[in-house]
Amino acid sequence: MEFVVNQAECNQAEKKQLYLRNLKQMVLKDALFADGTKDYVQISDTKVRLHFRTGKNNVDRVNLCWGSEKLPMVKSETEGFFDYYQIDVNYPETSCKYYYEVICGKMILYYNKQGAQMQHQESYDFKIILGFHTPDWAKGAVFYQIFVDRFYNGDPDNDVEDREYIYIDQFTQKVTDWNALPEASDIRRFYGGDLKGVMDKLDYLQDLGVEVIYMNPIFVSPSNHKYDIQDYDYIDPHYGEIVCDEGECLGEDDKTNEHATKYITRVTRHENLEASNRLFARLTEEIHRRGMKIVLDGVFNHCGSFNKWMDREHIYDKNPEYAKGAYVSEDSPFKSFFNFNGGKWPNNGEYTGWWGHATLPKLNYDSKELYEYILGVAQKWLSPPYNIDGWRLDVAADLGPSPELNHQFWKDFRKAVKAVNPDALILAEHYGDPSSWLQGDEWDTVMNYDAFMEPLTWLLTGMEKHSDDYRQDMYGNADTFRSSMTYHMNAFHSESLYTAMNELSNHDHSRFLTRTNHKVGRIGTVGAEAASENLNYGIFREAVVVQMTWPGAPTVYYGDEAGVCGWTDPDNRRTYPWGQENRGLINFHKEIIRIHKENEVLKTGSYRFLDGGYQWISYGRFNRKDQMVIILNNDDHEQQLKVPVWYLGISGDMEMECVISTNEAGYYTRALTWPVERGYVNIRMERYSSVILRAKSKSRR
Repeated sequence: MEFVVNQAECNQAEKKQLYLRNLKQMVLKDALFADGTKDYVQISDTKVRLHFRTGKNNVDRVNLCWGSEKLPMVKSETEGFFDYYQIDVNYPETSCKYYYEVICGKMILYYNKQGAQMQHQESYDFKIILGFHTPDWAKGAVFYQIFVDRFYNGDPDNDVEDREYIYIDQFTQKVTDWNALPEASDIRRFYGGDLKGVMDKLDYLQDLGVEVIYMNPIFVSPSNHKYDIQDYDYIDPHYGEIVCDEGECLGEDDKTNEHATKYITRVTRHENLEASNRLFARLTEEIHRRGMKIVLDGVFNHCGSFNKWMDREHIYDKNPEYAKGAYVSEDSPFKSFFNFNGGKWPNNGEYTGWWGHATLPKLNYDSKELYEYILGVAQKWLSPPYNIDGWRLDVAADLGPSPELNHQFWKDFRKAVKAVNPDALILAEHYGDPSSWLQGDEWDTVMNYDAFMEPLTWLLTGMEKHSDDYRQDMYGNADTFRSSMTYHMNAFHSESLYTAMNELSNHDHSRFLTRTNHKVGRIGTVGAEAASENLNYGIFREAVVVQMTWPGAPTVYYGDEAGVCGWTDPDNRRTYPWGQENRGLINFHKEIIRIHKENEVLKTGSYRFLDGGYQWISYGRFNRKDQMVIILNNDDHEQQLKVPVWYLGISGDMEMECVISTNEAGYYTRALTWPVERGYVNIRMERYSSVILRAKSKSRR
């Protein structure tokens, strides 16, 4: 190991003392480690066993600061460079914060999620949360997100027709060219993707290595995105099965949906609704038969103006099987489901819409009836015959009229969900600090924008995740990346971090491949073609390598693996290019997913940032058995890098073998090795390249 010591203005004796002092301090700080993984935290019914790592013979003592107590730890083991300290404490009756105090001579260091510090910062302390456990199947699981209308058309008979109904003052449009690009006003354009299409492509998804399918909303809704739910109790027959298809589409002169009889028949007749639910049950059964899981999108903050409880479009009010909607009648049993601000009936449009959108009525959770109904919806789809494996919660922090009610609802939601399936996943969409919802009694985890997508995008592309801004100062800035990732990861308990949804792209943000061109734009400003210009596949492969090796659940947005481009929505919702896929990218995804799944350390192992500089970073994933090192060179020229790997316990009697390497041209799995010299690996990295290295004993060659 090598260390830089400031020896200016020192005599020989002073130099020696300074060197020894700095050497011990640097080894001390860099060797210290603990986190929330199983190597460092083991929990039984009555005890918590904690471990802490130090440099070998490098400290005088280690104390556990457990709540208000300071407890001495015992050195239990020495291995390689490190000593391991251990202590057993009683399982807390309530949650308990803790950190470590490390004493070496007159020097005292404090260790928590922020690492080793000279001063204790309580906000970064570790925490044992009573009873908090997230599903093991979700930790590091490979998710695949499907925007159903654009994935695959398995049943043309259920396609939305031209002029089938009016949505936001315009007729629906059936897109007959699967490869046609989205338009700037795309909400009512339908390509015909459906659940039969998902069923037909399960072989493809399984071959890719997918473990969990997450689908954007699939319940009855008038838009192609379906975040404006019309009926929470049924799968949209346009995604399911239409067995009764009576009625007519609208004429050119129609201005309302009063005569949209084909649409009304399709989405209100119970034979269509029940047939669609049965198809979904068959789909979930087949997904489970293959050993995969399925997570649905729960849009519970708001519904849609077409919703049967509101019925602004008069879809239900002439059908005696349905109660009157709150827009239609003041006597509606659903009036309390919404916040009406005065107005007059019938046709009262004076209600609160989410972000002011009349098409997205905000649900009123002061209504006990609505509160219980939504909890019932959550339980229904978790129960037989559907048996979904979890919920992704749309704009979950916005639900309810106050923070107090919001938190209370999610506490009750968790109880309701876990009562049906204790192993179900509760994953929320959230921007910002999620920690108040991740205390073990509400959400399991979140879509990981702040501690994954955003910092990685800035580092590798200099782009904001919508492609709305370019920042030269953020591009290639390893220090900003490290500090941002560290800060935001500290908001997570380990149970949440290892199940967090790590995405490069999704339905709300531009495609990552498009961001590699460093262009600012949207489909309505620069056009769709510009999203596919000047792409850098080397940068894209770097990003996928990080996605598959970072703590959390890597989530592939449909088509990313096939080279789909696109600006932010609606352009990010292009169709999957069946028959025109980038086969090289698909093969790369298969390989990197295989590597992720075959190496448990990449799913549940500890994480440690190793080193970085302008346009390069290195980090490790490790446990007591295995160590892997990931290195990225995002520069436009090659770099000779020296990476400290001893932090992970990799010694000179080991060497680093290449698991996979990538560059602008593709990927390689050549059997290359690099020696470990004085705790470091010296490696020459091509421009726009990445490599995953695995430590192995020289005797295993």
